Amino acid sequence: MPEHVVSLNTDIGEGYGAWRIADDAALLGVVTDANMACGFHAGDPDIMRQTCETAAANGVGIGAQVGFHDIIGFGRRFIEISRASLTNDLIYQLGALSAFAELVGSPVAYVKAHGALYHAAVQHEQYAGAVIDAIRSFDASLPFLCQPGTSFSARAEKAGLRTVREGYIDRAYQPDGLLVPRGTPDAVITDIDEACRRAVAMAQSGEITAIDGSVIAMPVDSVCIHSDSPGASEVAQAVRAALIDAGIALSRIE
Repeated sequence: MPEHVVSLNTDIGEGYGAWRIADDAALLGVVTDANMACGFHAGDPDIMRQTCETAAANGVGIGAQVGFHDIIGFGRRFIEISRASLTNDLIYQLGALSAFAELVGSPVAYVKAHGALYHAAVQHEQYAGAVIDAIRSFDASLPFLCQPGTSFSARAEKAGLRTVREGYIDRAYQPDGLLVPRGTPDAVITDIDEACRRAVAMAQSGEITAIDGSVIAMPVDSVCIHSDSPGASEVAQAVRAALIDAGIALSRIE
């Protein structure tokens, strides 16, 4: 058995109507797991069904990436909402994607919070609670894909959810282990070699170099690339090859 095993996931299915922002088919030929938009921050019924079909045909695991009801802002804007209403929004999204996933014979395998919802849940207990409530209400056995070492992850574990530790190969980290905010210089990693180094370092040694040059702990079970990052499919291909060359096995989230 290999000493190190990780999944390679991507946020995907993020178009809407006539608009597409990534080469989803190319990415689904490379990754092991797909975090699919469920219609609230991106995605629509046609895209959800097509993306599920392509994922299933490629043996790629289907995960639900739930977010704020914010199509215009792509789910990257904070929204003031009650815990109960947010919980219902998230259950609605899980149900929508689950219907299409079941149609292709590949049920939803895990859950991930998208964008501003994730950042809100790290900072505000009511938002973290809503995500946790939704997963537990929908299917408490579903793993929760989450950045390690955060209060959000700790709350999910305390609530009895199984967490899958996720690291980002295309985003810079702050010294406290959180992501450098988008819009900040060098927040997005576009260099392919750097993305490969980061993926291997997190998978092998459980460490990452923060934006200030400090080395921080970042043990992971899965590494992520955003489908809207520049050259995402080429980066994903290079990262997959780098992980395999380093003796790291790739496996779906189970």
